[in-house]
Amino acid sequence: MIDRIDRQILDLLQQNARLTIQEIGQQINLSKTPVHERIRRLERDGVIDRYVTILNRKKIDSSLLAYCQVTLDKQTRDSFETYEAAVRMLPNVLECNRVSGTFDYLIKMVARNMDDYNDFYQEQLSVIPGTLHISSFFVIAEIKNSTVVPVNM
Repeated sequence: MIDRIDRQILDLLQQNARLTIQEIGQQINLSKTPVHERIRRLERDGVIDRYVTILNRKKIDSSLLAYCQVTLDKQTRDSFETYEAAVRMLPNVLECNRVSGTFDYLIKMVARNMDDYNDFYQEQLSVIPGTLHISSFFVIAEIKNSTVVPVNM
């Protein structure tokens, strides 16, 4: 179970994972040892899944952001497993979620430009076995883009 202090640590790490243990301790009024022990416990318990660096897509020539709604021809466990294994191998895919509703998957993907997207669509996404239909939507403007999960509830 995570307490108020754990939540403060998690909030700080989500804002800046490069904070030192000492800097975190200063912000929450705790010494280095208990902060370090709490972080290690949160990692061990799987609350902290991993540490990553978030890139500015536009600075690395991946400025086209799209969402794809995918419908499979069959909604069976085997179909889902096959499709999901294939999608995990696609580096352009940032997120893939099986959803309820009128389609089976919502995919968030990046590409350099429309030609790059077209290649991805024709040569990678649409050829996955079991794919019946794909509808794509292109992001015109990102209004909010965050990786922070609220922990102070």
